[in-house]
Amino acid sequence: MLSRIFNLRQMTIFVLGFASGFPLVLTGSTFKLWLTQENIDIKTIGLMSLVGLAYSLKFLWAPLLDRYHFPFLGRRKTWLIITQGMLALGLFMMSQLSPLDNLSTLAFWAVFVAFMSATQDSTIDAYRGEILPAEEIGVGSSMSVYGYRVAMWIAGGILVSFVADTNVDTVGRLSWSDYYMIGSAIFVVLAIISFFLPEPKINKTPSTLLKAVIEPFTDFFTRENALFILLFVFTFKLGDQVAGSLLTPFYKSMGYANAEIGFITKTCGLVSTLAGLFVGGAALLKFGIHRCLWAFGIFQAVATGAFALITYTGPVLWSLATVVVLEDFSSGMGTAAFIAFMSSIAAGKYTATQFALLSSLAALGRTLFSGYSGYLQEMLGWAGFFYAGMFFAIPGLFMLWMLNRKKSANAL
Repeated sequence: MLSRIFNLRQMTIFVLGFASGFPLVLTGSTFKLWLTQENIDIKTIGLMSLVGLAYSLKFLWAPLLDRYHFPFLGRRKTWLIITQGMLALGLFMMSQLSPLDNLSTLAFWAVFVAFMSATQDSTIDAYRGEILPAEEIGVGSSMSVYGYRVAMWIAGGILVSFVADTNVDTVGRLSWSDYYMIGSAIFVVLAIISFFLPEPKINKTPSTLLKAVIEPFTDFFTRENALFILLFVFTFKLGDQVAGSLLTPFYKSMGYANAEIGFITKTCGLVSTLAGLFVGGAALLKFGIHRCLWAFGIFQAVATGAFALITYTGPVLWSLATVVVLEDFSSGMGTAAFIAFMSSIAAGKYTATQFALLSSLAALGRTLFSGYSGYLQEMLGWAGFFYAGMFFAIPGLFMLWMLNRKKSANAL
């Protein structure tokens, strides 16, 4: 058992999970924190959620990763090194810009980083499925998420806690330029590590780009309930995504300092998320995917609405800690069940492209609807905004009910 967890393959998957999680923070929550400190208006900050649209569209170019590569590197290592090198470049360019003077150019490089990050994610998903034997896939998925969360903890927690607040003493503190320079340096190191990784053994590369593009989608859409599966994947985390898109500006507007945000939301949040992943994984083994999706989906909705508590208590640490731990624990459980569901759907000959399709669709709510979250917040206020996020969880639960109903009908 221990040999399936603590081996070179799993450590490699952990490192790649880290590489996957790190840039998401730098173009997401901490990017918005930077804009908030520079007094960029809330509507513009909300629109910056559209920076991550590439995460929802990566299935469009995922077949290219299967078809083309440098023979001397291999199919997966080629794209790992290219994307990580480009991430280092993009983060370096972001470190040289100011939101007040170069917002449009800064947004361009943030989009570039998100595009390369999404492409890297598709490569990592494929690498994980090809390098691991069948009996280690479940453990590998957990190791990937653990690496992902550790990266978010370091990028959005530890490093952010050292970034100076606006209009306070900056002696011994990092600037936002320093922050993004560190991110750039990390990806230089990751690209070097990727060069020495083992290349997965593959039976055959698609002979034409047309086959690499068409066959995975043809296979998926000939399945029963394909449309309901897609609608469920899109809506399951919609409420959590919309509410989560403005959490950093929310914390700042409530009066919390960077150090408090970094410690509570990232350090405590990491522990509660990992605990949620563990509990969720254990529950999946005992109760199965569909029962857990129901329970965890309802739990996620309640945790989203709970953020309104801070609007009543003000900036006290106990209320921040309570809602963050509740939300991250429920999110960890929901993530465990959600990844298990998508893995079960994408299993087969076309895992890489089909997983890219499902994960792209899962991210669409975060990037598309979250772009207008600032307008929703201005209309409803902070408490109403989080109650609306709780309401947005209902479509996902409805689609889960429809899937179960179709499954029961087909069994008769």
